[in-house]
Amino acid sequence: MRVRPRARRTKLMGFRADGMLVVAVAAPPEDGRANEAVVALLGDSLGVRARDISIVLGERSREKVVEVRGLEEPELRRRLERALSGAGEGHGD
Repeated sequence: MRVRPRARRTKLMGFRADGMLVVAVAAPPEDGRANEAVVALLGDSLGVRARDISIVLGERSREKVVEVRGLEEPELRRRLERALSGAGEGHGD
């Protein structure tokens, strides 16, 4: 996943051509605030608790690897696609 901190709005942006998910968060990348915003956005978008989401690589980088406990890859992808199709409805500010 690629994170864009200090964005105007917190939202899922979509997938790049290489398949990487792009996420924008309004929070700055200081004191873990952007990471917290990423976890909260993913939890809301995927319908899982934030405590079931972990940043496993890239905690201090814009590129991150995230683990979502309780969801298999196909279901995770389906939920992301559904969230992206309604990205203007309730995500962000």
